[in-house]
Formats: sequence, C-alpha cells, structure tokens
Amino acid sequence: MNGLIMAAGTSSRMAPLSYECPKALLEIRGEILIERQIRQMQAGNIKEIVVVIGYKKELFYYLKEKFGVILIDNPDYERLNNYSTLYHGRDYIQNTYISCGDYYFVENPFIEKRENSCYALEYSLGETDEWCVDMDASGCIKQVAIGGKNQWFMKGWIYFTEDFSKKLMGYIISVYKEGIETDIYWEDIYIRHIDELMLYGTCYEKDEILEFDSLEDLRAKEPSYIKDSRSRILKSIADSLHCSEDKIINIIPVKKNQESIGFEFKALNNYYSYIYEEKKLCKKETV
Repeated sequence: MNGLIMAAGTSSRMAPLSYECPKALLEIRGEILIERQIRQMQAGNIKEIVVVIGYKKELFYYLKEKFGVILIDNPDYERLNNYSTLYHGRDYIQNTYISCGDYYFVENPFIEKRENSCYALEYSLGETDEWCVDMDASGCIKQVAIGGKNQWFMKGWIYFTEDFSKKLMGYIISVYKEGIETDIYWEDIYIRHIDELMLYGTCYEKDEILEFDSLEDLRAKEPSYIKDSRSRILKSIADSLHCSEDKIINIIPVKKNQESIGFEFKALNNYYSYIYEEKKLCKKETV
C-alpha cells in the first residue's frame, strides 16, 4: 500500500493567496496542509508517498528532503484537469490512497487497511453542486451526478485496489493519449465505466474533512485568516485603502485565456480590481 497526493493545480478560486502560494502549502491550525497529510500517511505505515506537482512546483521541493517523498512533475497541469495528475503518477498507482494536498482530515483516514476501493463521502443537507452519489445496500456507488439535494457527495480521500487501479488507469491512459478531452476529471472517466469499476462510499460527518475553496471559505473555517490573510498583496491593498484586511471581501478571480490574471473585490462599500503583473489597483464603482 502506498499514497499519492495531488498537488499540481493552480486553485485559482483561492485568489490572491494561491497566486503567491499553492493552496496545499497553506497553514491551518498550526500545520501546513500537505505536511499534515504526509505525516498522517506515515502514521498509517505508508512508506512510499508520491506527490505530483506542477504549479509553483519549486515550492514543494523541500518535501523530498524533509519527508522522503517522491516528487513527480505534471507538465500538463495548466491545460488538463486532474486525470493528468493520475496519468503522470500511473507507475505508482496500485493499492493506493489518493488525496488532494489541500484537504484537512481531522482524524487520520490512512491508518485503515481497506479491502475495497472507496471514496470518502459527506452528506449535503439541502442543495449542493458537488458530485452526488447513489449507493446500493452494500454501499457500492451505482450512480454519480453533479448537483443534488439531501444526498451524499464525494469529498476527500480515495482508495484504489490494485485491480481497480489497472482498469481505471487503462481508461485514463487511453483518454490522455487521444489528446482530445481536456476539461474533464478522472471522476468523469470513472463514471463512464461505473458498471465495471466497483467503488464504495465511506461516510463522514460534516466538518470531519475540511476543504477550502476560497478566501471567504477559509476565513469561515480558520478565523485566523480574517484579519491576517498571509497575503502580501492583500496587506498592500489594505494599506493603500487604509483599512484592515477583513474589510476586503467578495473576492472573485479574473481570468484571461483560462489563466488567472488578477481578482475583483469589495472593500468599504466600493468595488475594485487588482491585476497581478501590473500590481495595479483600480476602483470600479461605488455602491
């Protein structure tokens, strides 16, 4: 059994923090997210841990010396979604725990020895736009759809058995080599072959697995970020506007040709935009 951590993406919704630092390297409750996961895997006696990197990859290099992990480069992180990360880590995927580097697991999920392939699930009370699942009586996932109401949805770690890995990776390799589909996830490929890929749900209570999609979301779950974002950009903006960082809200990434080039936000009842390369703050309109 080994572990693979996906840490190649840009996480543009976490603007502007992710422009300065990959989300997996954020500090939550006194620990760096990806370091906590690595320690949890090691506590589960997982000796071989692979981290697939791409965006700002040089910031992850220290993990090799500090933890002895294997680093693999994903050169496709800008043009392809997460299935490319599994493709580039394919030589290590067998009986494998797989996780995204920006999750915070309150309890260590990697100490369990599992017989079946499974995906962590959380229950949505009300509407959600997550990957929602329907399971049979044994807990086997039979159907997956984006969006739902009062349903279990995919969130967190995944475990692949060797047999599951061989089948799924065969399909992923085929999609990658065809080079046609770029805007899909590995879950899309799994769904196409769901009848032959047996994946079971492992259910968690709310807030047992923490995920941070945006700065607003991060502030709600980790209050220390409310007045101290750890962002040089936001600190500079707050100084320019003569306000505290918590007054900078409603942050939305600005993209050009799929690349994040800046963000828009609200502060002190005014709307602004900030462009990274120009280091330019512009007032848009007043409420």
